[in-house]
Amino acid sequence: MADAHGRRLLPLLAALATVALTVGALLIALAPRASAATLTPVSSFGTNPGNLAMYAYVPDGLPADAPLVVLLHGCAQNATAYHGHSGWAEHADANGFALVYPEQKSANNATSCFNWFERGDTARDSGEARSIRSMVEHAVSAHGLDADRVYVSGLSAGGAMAGELLAAYPDLFAGGSVVAGVPTGCAGNMIDAFTCMNPGKSKTPQQWGDAVRAKNPGWNGPWPRVAVWHGTSDTTVAPANGTATVNQWNNVHGLSGAPDSTARLPGSTTASYYGGDATDASVAHYSVSGMGHGTPVDPSEGCGTAGAYFLAAVCSTGYTVDFWGIGDGPVVPDPDPTEEPTDPPTDPPTEEPTDPAEPGECVTASNYGHVSQGRAVQRFGQVYAVGSEDPLGLWNVFVTTSLTETSPGYWELTSGGC
Repeated sequence: MADAHGRRLLPLLAALATVALTVGALLIALAPRASAATLTPVSSFGTNPGNLAMYAYVPDGLPADAPLVVLLHGCAQNATAYHGHSGWAEHADANGFALVYPEQKSANNATSCFNWFERGDTARDSGEARSIRSMVEHAVSAHGLDADRVYVSGLSAGGAMAGELLAAYPDLFAGGSVVAGVPTGCAGNMIDAFTCMNPGKSKTPQQWGDAVRAKNPGWNGPWPRVAVWHGTSDTTVAPANGTATVNQWNNVHGLSGAPDSTARLPGSTTASYYGGDATDASVAHYSVSGMGHGTPVDPSEGCGTAGAYFLAAVCSTGYTVDFWGIGDGPVVPDPDPTEEPTDPPTDPPTEEPTDPAEPGECVTASNYGHVSQGRAVQRFGQVYAVGSEDPLGLWNVFVTTSLTETSPGYWELTSGGC
């Protein structure tokens, strides 16, 4: 009797086992695939006259002849922070391309900025520019990537360096993206760089275009396709720099006048396309209304995470990928039927005056701000309080100090802040 009962249970047990296996397989299929790819340092990649570090991110199962994107962090950032916040890793996984992150060393620049203002670091096959070229060549060879689909993007100092690389190596880069950067060839030294950042320099499109052509005078084209991103409320790098960069690359591409098409994007962003539309334009200008200094991300859409200099607004990474043509397909948003957006004026605005501090008032600002408002002076890149001559440190927008006017025109460093 027991044996007969056992024989009757065998088909039932077998059926249950089959169901369990099927359910398990379904759950595995529905679960998101864990990627084993990680951001990895590359200790040896060839000649490195710029003394930069290299990091690479290569998604699992990357097909042969995949594209490559080079990403340049901003000042006071590093490769890990940029990789973790910008949303590029997610897009690399989804669309199948590799990432290379050059990383600045404090030995080269005290605030870890790429030296976009030093001619020895931006000239073709010189300094940091040559180091980055070595990284590209190494990655293309090591991972079987497509040498004709290499792109570069960067934020702030990284954006300025991206523009310098596009001008120096139009044969290496098919496209680029300048995020909160300045036009190529704007500065020739560190002191000059602060003027370029804010309020900016006023030049004609022809003069800006000549600065690009001068970096590689033997090159007759084709030139890279360029996307320019800038927030309209950026007080670190004036928004006029975005317009100047657009004018520069339009001139290089032989374009002038109004955009061929415009569109409204999420995050109060206006897209202007020159030399075509979103699918084939030579130059794109993405102006993010009300945004300050940083890379636009959209965490609500799974595009990056907000943080210092990563500002929740719009997925700049996704739109850039699609503009270059290495995403799921070009994004073609509906044009705004009611309003024709206009670019900001070419001439950089002057700084708006601020009310002078009352005697005894304590003011906290960047060293650049103190100098521009007359509370401090700079000599050879160092800042000193007016009157007391208290040393405040480097002349830039990243060092913040507090000053108190103890008597009219006499400022002293306030330890511990206001």
